[in-house]
Amino acid sequence: MQKVGIVSRVGGGELREKDERDLKSELAVTAGWGHAGKGGVTMPGKAKLVERDYTEPERDAIVKAGEAQGMMAEQAFQTLGTRTCDVYLNEVTYWSNIPLRVWEYTIGGYQVIKKWLSYREEKLLGRPLTKDEVRYVPEMARRIAAILLFEPALDANYWNVREHPYHWPDGGD
Repeated sequence: MQKVGIVSRVGGGELREKDERDLKSELAVTAGWGHAGKGGVTMPGKAKLVERDYTEPERDAIVKAGEAQGMMAEQAFQTLGTRTCDVYLNEVTYWSNIPLRVWEYTIGGYQVIKKWLSYREEKLLGRPLTKDEVRYVPEMARRIAAILLFEPALDANYWNVREHPYHWPDGGD
């Protein structure tokens, strides 16, 4: 899953932590993922997300990841999504290739990556992201992708256990 969540710069080139001319960091989350709500509660926002088709190398990587789980290509794309997206921190920096189902993955009713970003909007956080924080998003996306790729096997295991429960010798089911 090394092709998931690649930190990228519009137009290519290396990211700058700080541009000495205008003191802007290309690691600052300024795209509008979060804002302060009533009572200082962080509210998620709609920022720049570009949904797109996979590139050929991205498709190949998903096929390989699916094969590692015993999946055919079609099942791997069903599991991760048939499209991907680029998630922008600001007008210059983005994470490329976050599979759509990874982006939409929720825990407790919240989209995991979107929620993480909402708390890191520069106006709320008071600073740009660190390099480690920028690298954390691909790690998170890859972990979510792995969970999604395990889903069919986990579901099959659940149904197998449900259909074939262990019967305790003392009768205490």
